Amino acid sequence: MKFTKMHGLGNDYVYVNGFTERVADAPKLARVISNRHTGIGSDGLIIIQPTKAADVRMEMYNADGSRGEMCGNGIRCVAKYAVERGLAKGPSLRIETDAGIKLAECEITDGKVRSVRIDMGAPELAARKIPTTIASDRVIDQPLRIGASEYRITCVSMGNPHAVVFVQELHKVDLVEIGPKFENAPEFPGRINTHFVRVDSPTHVTVRTWERGSGATRACGTGACAVCVAGALTKRTERAVTTSLPGGELRIEWAADDHVYMTGEAVEVFTGEWPS
Repeated sequence: MKFTKMHGLGNDYVYVNGFTERVADAPKLARVISNRHTGIGSDGLIIIQPTKAADVRMEMYNADGSRGEMCGNGIRCVAKYAVERGLAKGPSLRIETDAGIKLAECEITDGKVRSVRIDMGAPELAARKIPTTIASDRVIDQPLRIGASEYRITCVSMGNPHAVVFVQELHKVDLVEIGPKFENAPEFPGRINTHFVRVDSPTHVTVRTWERGSGATRACGTGACAVCVAGALTKRTERAVTTSLPGGELRIEWAADDHVYMTGEAVEVFTGEWPS
């Protein structure tokens, strides 16, 4: 099976061309190849599939084999792969995901896609659609006890669920200790992606992320979008922010049309062949 390793801000996935390759057991393959000691090493597996609804379809699996609805860094790489390999014409293309069809606009130089702007659609704020069992129509800067501590959280879905926590001292957050507690808290029946955020200015934030099914990652595109929405809702930031993550920066805007737009890099690392 031929594959391509790609990343967006260090959020890395193994990509398989479903137009030419067949994957019999995607969850199992995701678990095996994602292992950073005995596999290729990645945050998960993304299969680029044919579809009649759009130019291509993104089928995403986390490192633990669970299915993900959407991946902001992953979808930029899907756009790059599809355009550069002729699966879609570009510079504009439509990508079907489990969270709906997303529009990608590629910046192309000398035939190579350097960055991609994705229309991520409108954020979902209804608590029951996140989903969370917290008793409120919308969860905005509300208290939640996790373990022995109380946090104030804002919940946003960008096709997948996010909890945003604003903190003063980001370096003191022990992601490995607190991340799994948030992810598996009973208030989140579908598990949750959690983002700890320091506001540097009204237009700049720094984020550390714990992703459900993958753990601490270097970047989360949908999470950066959720952070932008949460910052605006709580009046901590403006509606357009630069988001600094361990892997680099994303430019996010919650525009007047209620859609969130994400712009960032997409990088191909290497190609190879995995024994079937």
